Amino acid sequence: MTPAPTSRGLRGRMRYRSFTALHAGCASLAMAALWPLPAAYAQNQVQAQSPSAGTGQTGMPVHARSTQAQPRSPAAVHSHPTSAHDGAYPAIKAGAPTEITVTGPDPAVLRRPPNTPIPPSGVPLLPSPGFATLGISPIMPSESKHTPHQIELEAISDGEGPSALLPAWLDAQRHADLDDPYYVPTAGTGHLIPQLMPFRNRLRDKGFTFTFSYKGEMMGLFDGGLPGQKGTSYVHELTLQGTFDLGRMARSLNGWSVHTLVLERAGKAIQNTRVGEYYVALQEVYTLSGNVAAHLVDMYAEKKMRNNTLDLIFGRMSLTHVYATSPLLCSFMVTCSAPVALKQAPAFSVYPKATWGARIRFRPTRDTALQVGAYSVDTLQDNPSGWAWGAENTTGLTLPIEFTWQPFLTRNRLPGHYVIGYAHDTTRYADKIGSVLPAKIAARLPGTRSAPTDIFWLETDQMVYRLGGRNMMAGGYLMAGYVHLTPRTVNVSDEAYAGFSLVGLIPKRVTDRAGVLYSWYKVSDRRRQSQELALEHGYSLGSSIRGVQNSSQVIEAYYGIDAAPGVLIQPEFQYLIHPGETSHIPNAAMMGLKVVANL
Repeated sequence: MTPAPTSRGLRGRMRYRSFTALHAGCASLAMAALWPLPAAYAQNQVQAQSPSAGTGQTGMPVHARSTQAQPRSPAAVHSHPTSAHDGAYPAIKAGAPTEITVTGPDPAVLRRPPNTPIPPSGVPLLPSPGFATLGISPIMPSESKHTPHQIELEAISDGEGPSALLPAWLDAQRHADLDDPYYVPTAGTGHLIPQLMPFRNRLRDKGFTFTFSYKGEMMGLFDGGLPGQKGTSYVHELTLQGTFDLGRMARSLNGWSVHTLVLERAGKAIQNTRVGEYYVALQEVYTLSGNVAAHLVDMYAEKKMRNNTLDLIFGRMSLTHVYATSPLLCSFMVTCSAPVALKQAPAFSVYPKATWGARIRFRPTRDTALQVGAYSVDTLQDNPSGWAWGAENTTGLTLPIEFTWQPFLTRNRLPGHYVIGYAHDTTRYADKIGSVLPAKIAARLPGTRSAPTDIFWLETDQMVYRLGGRNMMAGGYLMAGYVHLTPRTVNVSDEAYAGFSLVGLIPKRVTDRAGVLYSWYKVSDRRRQSQELALEHGYSLGSSIRGVQNSSQVIEAYYGIDAAPGVLIQPEFQYLIHPGETSHIPNAAMMGLKVVANL
């Protein structure tokens, strides 16, 4: 039986796009030039996709395996260039399968893996914890009264942006509106205690959902690093997240929700004590929040409005919830929840550090998204408990803007995410050229001045094959990115990374994911000049710096095992080149294990 479609899917089926005579003529010329299929292949595919074709290998109806499509208008269907090829292609009647259903995803890549609770729709049932970023589930109540949880916004325009420049055979979104939320089960799919689901469902019906998860990371140094420090370091995190769907509690508040998140972290990370690294956190669960039993991270309100085309959030939150991050990045230890260079800047309140702010997000076209915001700035060490809001010393304002292009490519609808972002921090920071020099010496250096911070980031990922389902994470990705910050104000000014994240490397383990990521970090020129001047004049660099710092590199590899419902087991390997950004500490090789469990 075909799963019930979401309200977005119903609107997609019912909302035909207008198609003028000029559009029809252009489409005819384009199709005549690019149409690649012979008539026999098209006829066979139409028969295979018809309801009479029965079910596929998994027992699902074939038509239920395709994504929810927005069909082209009848005018577009009749504009098919049958006469341009002397009758080589059969006429397609209004209401018949369109090009995207005829040449849609290969049924072999849409089969459901046997070891996953993900429903046939490919979209996880909510509430369901354990989705990156940071194990935070995409629970966002919709403005629609008929859909309690809507993951993606509707596009303001039915047209396309950059995707319209792609060839017709490459651009799948040209023919269908794709309902494909971007998430990754970094914490294992399902729930550790499914017996709680009836209780959770009753709470959800009343407007409250919650998740509770454990994340433990153990890393052992077995070669290199600091002398005599071989051994194992352990850190863990307990996270409780709650979402109040105010629209379910009162109809007048439809579209409103309140999000909260509290966590506890403990342990001592490996990078400082065993490796001699102070810029790059080798374990995600580091102790920025201090030894606090219940650190408050999130306390913000959200409003979806204008028929689910505009999303507004305001309150206390981390910037890396929504900026400069991705589910793929957060499947790695080192880069979760954002590239390391961004974590060095006070302007980016990196999880679990939160600050006051607001953000607006919308989708101008079906393949683009834009978000802008404004956030207060204070030092990362301020308010370690998260509750003492009055103890924060606000120094300025961060103004971020981020643009995303999300194409879907080829008949298998391979998603890509191409993100470019910029943020300006109005705070004036002391020049890093004086960071290791006495103040009286630094003040006399020519060209020394305070300055605000500008931050630029470019992040890309592209699925290169699809395997095991229709959602965005059912496939293998290539990824790369670059980050630059004002060298005068930060310790690490540049970062570049590249890698891959693949699923299905072991047969019948379609939900297991393996990843390798290489990252390069460059110390700011001004920071390096300060160290050179200090040594030249006989001053100490401090106990944590072994010499003039230049750059470091990290190679990280993991294999994530979807071991049981609600449990993820992930062996890790890390190799740090030039610990401490110098050549004075031997390269460090580490192995460890990450375990995530969801209640």
